Order: sequence, then structure tokens, then C-alpha cells
Amino acid sequence: MATLKMGTRGSPLALAQSGVAARILEKLNPGLTVETVVIKTSGDMFGAPSPAVAKTLPQGAKGLWIKELEEALLDGRVDFAAHSCKDLPALLAPGLSIAAYPQREDPRDAFVARHGLEWAKVRAGMRLATSSLRRQLMLSAAKPGVVLLPLRGNVDTRLRKLAEGEYDAMVIAVAGLRRIGRADVPHEPMDIKVMLPAPAQGALALEVKTDRADIAKIVATLDHPVTRRCVEYERSFLAVIGGGCGSPVGAYAQIEGGGVRLEGYFAHEGETAGKRVSSLCPDDSRREAFVTELVAQAKAR
Repeated sequence: MATLKMGTRGSPLALAQSGVAARILEKLNPGLTVETVVIKTSGDMFGAPSPAVAKTLPQGAKGLWIKELEEALLDGRVDFAAHSCKDLPALLAPGLSIAAYPQREDPRDAFVARHGLEWAKVRAGMRLATSSLRRQLMLSAAKPGVVLLPLRGNVDTRLRKLAEGEYDAMVIAVAGLRRIGRADVPHEPMDIKVMLPAPAQGALALEVKTDRADIAKIVATLDHPVTRRCVEYERSFLAVIGGGCGSPVGAYAQIEGGGVRLEGYFAHEGETAGKRVSSLCPDDSRREAFVTELVAQAKAR
């Protein structure tokens, strides 16, 4: 058939999840070969910016993790790009679109603790590690008095620091553990009622040039309609909130009857607690108005 070049970041997680997608795409399209092209992004080189700097960037902090991948797509160095969907800004670069959302992994966050510690046993004064402001606010709400510590490095580095006693537990994505083959690590998937995931957490997005219908048609064979439907509600919530604002945002959509139930979370800059909202949209044709109304509820104080 053809060879398609797939752009991806070079982290162990990025390579693992894009590699799985590539192999499935090859099986679905006999004769197709997917070649991996590793691209270093600004986020890989410089790390995450401060919230103040993030607000000045066209695509917010998230854009730093995809900027060079989108440039490679636009100038033809790669045919499609694989992203962790939660890393995607609410608005893509002009001329690009998502051809496929493969079937989603578990979207929940994972509580990973030192031996013998369970979520139910967490008490004030215990040290919990996460660098996500969304997770920090929800942890503080669920377990008042815990000590929040930053979390850096890849999963193996984080697990080593946990074993060495730098913190009592950490919170990371269930999908990340599974995709790098570390589902064996003892962990508790956290109840959505306690820890609402980031928008599109656990999902992949395969991005293409809008004017390359031939490539989009091939990549679209990996699209999972239920995942697409739910993720697009979550990303709409992020877009209406203001995807580059740097404020903590959570969103999770589920099919309910013939409609979609969307739960959202938002905290204004400087707030120590966010607001959670939930509603059912019975008709996808009303999604834009529905999400706009739900965001207004989330922002109201």
C-alpha cells in the first residue's frame, strides 16, 4: 500500500502509545507500513512554563508539547502525528484536524503509594506528590491537611523516589502506567467523584493535514466513535473555558441513554477550591450551546 511517517515525541510513554497505534493501523490496512519519526518539542527542551508565561502563549502551555509536531505536519516531514490527547490545546493550528481518536484507555487517575498505604488511610500531614494544579486542588478537598509536593521525571524516576521515601504517595494517570507496561505497579484507580480527570485523559489523537484526505482516510480506520463523541465534549468544555488560561480544568463525558453526560471542574486563578458541575445533553446538535451553559455554571461564584 504505502509508507506513512508518524511524528511523535520521544518519551517512553509517547513511543509506547504511538507504537501501539501504529501496529494496529498496519493491521487494519494490509500493506501499510508506519515509520516512526521522533520529534523533540519545546516542552521537551525547556519544560513547562509558569502560569504567567503560559497565558501569553498562543496555544497556552499545552502548545509547547505539540508545536514542533504540528510544524512537521504542515511542512510535510510527517504524514500524521500521534499525541496524548490531554496535551492538545483546545484549538489546533490552522490547516490541521484530528483524523482518529483510537479507543480510549482508562481515563482515571491512579493513587500510587508506599507499601501498606491505601487512599482510605491517607491523613493530614502525609506527603502526596503531583505537579498538576487540578489534582492538587482535588486532593486538598478530599484530604484536608495533606502536604502537596511537586512530581517530576518519567514514571520509573517517580517510582524510585517513592521507594526512597521522598513522598508517601503520588497521583498519575492510570493510562500512563498501562501504556508503558507498568500495570503491575500496585495502584488504586481513583473514583471519578473524588478526582475528575483532565479533559481527554487516557485518549490518543492522531492529527493530519486537513487537505490530505487520502492520509486522513487511512488514519481514520483507527477512529473509535464512542471515544470521539466523549472526547469532543470534553475538549469543547476546555475550549469554552479558554484552553490556554493555565487554570485547573477537569472534564469527563459518558454516554447516558441516547445523550452524553458531561462533568466539568474549574477553578479561577488564585482559588484554593474549584467548582464542579454536571449535566446531560440529550442531543449532540446542541453540544455547543450545552457546553457554553455548563461552563458558565462552572465559572459562576
